[in-house]
Amino acid sequence: MRAVVYDNGVNYVASYPDAEPRRGECLVRVHWAGICATDLEIVKGYMGFKGVLGHEFVGTVESGSRGWRGRRVVGEINCACGTCDLCHGGLATHCRNRSVIGISGHDGCFADFVAVPEINLHEVPAGISDEEAVFVEPLAAAYQVLKQCPIESRTHVAVVGTGRLGLLVVQLLAAVGCRLLAVGRNPGTLLFCEKKHIQAVSTDDLVPRQDRDVVVECTGSADGFNIAMQMLRPRGTLVLKSTFADAGSLNLAPVVINEINVLGSRCGPFGDALAALVRKEIDVSSMVSRTFQIDQAGEALSAAADPRNIKVLLKINPR
Repeated sequence: MRAVVYDNGVNYVASYPDAEPRRGECLVRVHWAGICATDLEIVKGYMGFKGVLGHEFVGTVESGSRGWRGRRVVGEINCACGTCDLCHGGLATHCRNRSVIGISGHDGCFADFVAVPEINLHEVPAGISDEEAVFVEPLAAAYQVLKQCPIESRTHVAVVGTGRLGLLVVQLLAAVGCRLLAVGRNPGTLLFCEKKHIQAVSTDDLVPRQDRDVVVECTGSADGFNIAMQMLRPRGTLVLKSTFADAGSLNLAPVVINEINVLGSRCGPFGDALAALVRKEIDVSSMVSRTFQIDQAGEALSAAADPRNIKVLLKINPR
């Protein structure tokens, strides 16, 4: 099969060994895949991963459980053992023995096929296009913010970072109706927010007042953490979404001095994300900046790292 492989560099391989589903897994023919910040960090050394890249996908089940064959699906990325104490305690996404599709110990979706545990699959409703369905995984991660941190209309919230994930988070929070501010560096994504009637400000113009009850940090950089800390009120809550290979110099003193609550936030509920896309509550289509064929993956990754682009997609087996 064709695949995009990372092994001390990114390579397009025209004849990579076919994905082989294990017991309880289905083989999914990938239609489209999305490139996210985590993919860009992996090629810098994050997680020490080697193998097929990618974890955001939509495709059709080719083989596996008869009940799933032929269905259009997206898939959760954490592959749990089902037997450890955390799995039994309802924390399968934190399974002690888990692999993570395209991130840790499990080949990803930048390929013709990907093997996915049947339990991880979600059918995509007919009202969602393939290009929209690619966003289910990151949109679910945005919904995790609300699962972990109750936010009401009177809550003062800032989202620091208006990249791919940040734009999903701000749209979701805007729907909640909280007192929201988006903070970013990119004029294009700040304009995206303004067109959605979401108050936005450049980091160059920001005057931190330590008045935010909640700050969601989505920058993917150590600088974003420091900006977030300057915006939080004492005993406020920092929701940390970034993963990056180089943490740089984080100033952790304000966490202690201001008694800040820090929430690590990762994967989230696919059902909520799918429902939001069916209801057209979140605009993902206008976030797509460029699309590439799978054999143009190197160019696609470069485009995804270009701040002029928001979301870059790979066409693998488009319908």
